[in-house]
Order: sequence, then C-alpha cells, then structure tokens
Amino acid sequence: MKYIDTKEFLELSNSIPIIDVRAPLEYENGHIPGAINIPLFSNEEREKIGTTYKHVGKLNAIEEGLNFVGPKMSQMAIRGLKVSKKKSLLVHCWRGGMRSKSMAWLFELMGLHCYVLDGGYKAYRKHGLDEFKNFNRFIILQGATGSGKTYIIKELAKQGDQVIDLEGLANHKGSAFGALGEANQPTTQQFQNNVFEQFDKLDKSKHIWLEGESRTIGKVYLPETLWDVMNTSRVVEINIPQEERVKHLLKDYGKFETTELIESVEKIRKRFGNDKTKICVELLQENKLAEVTKMLLDYYDKAYTFSRDKYKKQKPQQENFDHMNFDIIAKKLLLTAHKA
Repeated sequence: MKYIDTKEFLELSNSIPIIDVRAPLEYENGHIPGAINIPLFSNEEREKIGTTYKHVGKLNAIEEGLNFVGPKMSQMAIRGLKVSKKKSLLVHCWRGGMRSKSMAWLFELMGLHCYVLDGGYKAYRKHGLDEFKNFNRFIILQGATGSGKTYIIKELAKQGDQVIDLEGLANHKGSAFGALGEANQPTTQQFQNNVFEQFDKLDKSKHIWLEGESRTIGKVYLPETLWDVMNTSRVVEINIPQEERVKHLLKDYGKFETTELIESVEKIRKRFGNDKTKICVELLQENKLAEVTKMLLDYYDKAYTFSRDKYKKQKPQQENFDHMNFDIIAKKLLLTAHKA
C-alpha cells in the first residue's frame, strides 16, 4: 500500500482503475470521472456509525463498523479483484483515512497492489479547483442568444482547436429553454469534476475555447476559480443579425411540443412580464413560432446587452457575420485566435 498525491493518482488512472469506497450517496453527489464505487458501508450503515461516533465514541463506532463489514468482506474483495488491471488498484475515500486504508488492506490480501489517494476525494476536489487559477490562455466565445455558440465550439474542435463544451457537460443550453431535449443534469459537484477532467486532458501551453456563460448553467454552478479566470480572459464576440438567429432557433426548438415550449416561456414570466407571456402562449398555441422567437429574442438581447460586459475585464474583439455557416465562422475565429 502506497499513499500518493492527487497529481500522481490521476496520472496512474490512465491505466489503473479507481475504486471509490465511499457510501453510494457520497459517490452519487460527486466522484472522480471513471471511478468505480465499491462502498465499505451502505448509506444507512455510514449514518449509524457516524451517530455512534458522535454520541458514544470512536471505539464503539469502529466495533459497529467491523460488524457491518465482516459479512461483506469476501464479496468486496472479489469485486476488487475482478476490476483490477495489472494487479493494481487506486483507492480513495473522503479524506484518505480509515475507509480507504481498510479497503486497500483487504484488496492487498487478494494479491493486489494499492495506491491510496493522500487526502482522499477532498484533496482531489481542491486540486481540481486550484488548477484553473493560474491558467491564462482561455478564449471566451461570446454572442447574443441564438448565435450558435455551442455549434461553433464543436466546429472549432473538429478543426483541431482545444475546447471545453460547458453546456454539453452541464446537459443544458443555458436559457429557460435550455433543458429541452437534454438528459438530466449532473450534480454541481459532478459537473465541476467533469469540467476539470476535460481541462486536465488538454495542452496547457495552448489556448482553450470556452463559451461565455453566467455563473450558473441550468441548476449547476461553474467552479468559482474557473469563473474568476473566465472574467479576466480574452473575449471574442460574434455578432449575427437577429433574423439569422431567428431561423437558427426555429430549427433548434421548432421540433419540441407546444406544451414544452409554453412551460419554458412560463419560467421567465416574472421578468418577461404577464402581458408578453400571455401573447407568447397564444402565439405558440397558434403555431406562430417565428413571431414568438422574435419576441423572445428581443427580451434576451436586452438582457445580453446589460450583462455581457458586467464581469469581463477585457474588451471583446468583435467578429461580424451575416450568416450562420459554422464551418466558415470557425475558420475565421481560428485565424483570429492565432493572430494574437
């Protein structure tokens, strides 16, 4: 058994499986991407042990834990053996304490070699959040609603540039309509872990494109350290005529059921206004999607104008397009990026 830091732990994870021995609820709230959950205790067992530790004492809690673990030891050991590669496992719990040490001991009884994450999942989270602090090569792609920024980010990736698709990782497109057609969102913690995993894979000596976002995307929050760096990063703003954006949004959202669109409009009733919301609902019921889209873009464009420079420290570089050919837009933005 060897204790290693987060950096070495993640490097080894390219070839050695990660075993997260925390309770299922802890794992579901957030885990290292790719980690396999082999919990030492169930959710209920962990809660009981915590109560015993708090009200009775450490020794009683350990005794209770041993009683829980005893009948499950062979099952856990066999599972660890089945998922191991090269006779090795990476093991962690919350703080690198008794749970990971106990499970590593059990796995080593089966002839495996274990690396234990020093500081546990807590250290991994700190490492991930800290990694963003000193990176100064983000390029933020900014533009009004309906400008196709996510499509452009994907096109930039196709053409060989480095990107992190924040909305793709969040399973949300950012607006009141952002959940339409998307899978359930991850927890904020898991979203942040997934963002860090993508960042960790990229070449830090080169720039990385991110779409300009607010602090939240749907129900998840950007890592605060990343948000801070984004606001000091280089910004490229694309400007596309509203009529082109209307066409694009009709392609993206016109396929959804009227009831889904109405539910999304209702989410902004308080800010949009009762009268405009009522008109939009009536137009949707009449299938007049272009008129609804124009009304909504007027609202979102005003909000964008108000907030676009609120946090950004650098003046945006302007790029104007009279079309939404994402291949051509991406090529132009690549030239812009590499000129600086």
